[in-house]
Amino acid sequence: MSVRTVSQLQKGEKAIIRSFTDRVMSLKLLEMGCVPGCEVRLDAVAPLGDPICINVGGSYSLSLRLNEASTIEIE
Repeated sequence: MSVRTVSQLQKGEKAIIRSFTDRVMSLKLLEMGCVPGCEVRLDAVAPLGDPICINVGGSYSLSLRLNEASTIEIE
């Protein structure tokens, strides 16, 4: 079974953050509230596919580049 990342979510799809693949990026994401166990939902995708907008924990929206979103593993 392959590991999915936030960058692979479809619009409106929800997932739970499992872990991070990039140590440096994970610190930035943790500071922005993306913590393991938190629910995320893909809300919007830019016309050319990058960046994306995710809702974090039902509380706020966060815009991420696809390369940033690809470091967040989900379940």
